[in-house]
Amino acid sequence: MSQVEEYLSKTTSTQQEEYKRIRAIAVELLPEFEETISYGMPTIKYKGKVVFHFGAFKNHMSLFPGSGSVYNRMGDELKHFRVSKGTLQFSADNPISDDLVKKIIQVRISDLDTN
Repeated sequence: MSQVEEYLSKTTSTQQEEYKRIRAIAVELLPEFEETISYGMPTIKYKGKVVFHFGAFKNHMSLFPGSGSVYNRMGDELKHFRVSKGTLQFSADNPISDDLVKKIIQVRISDLDTN
């Protein structure tokens, strides 16, 4: 069992499905990505750099895109979510859409490709 699978085995089925959905989007946009555990959470990396971490918590899930530019460039699009200190919190009742996940990944790719 991989570290990511071990992490997910301790989460709810809803959280597992959300991670799988978000991961599938990352696979689509980042054909050469790395999946690992970093800071104790599943992490998607591109060219060795973090695109996002995924965290599952008791009452929510979080994406940690690791960049203030995501919040600066996408401000209004994120207004329906709790955003603080590098995290975007969502839940089964307030899910993050596929389109929004794609935009976050695209912003991160842009950031990583220019740095």
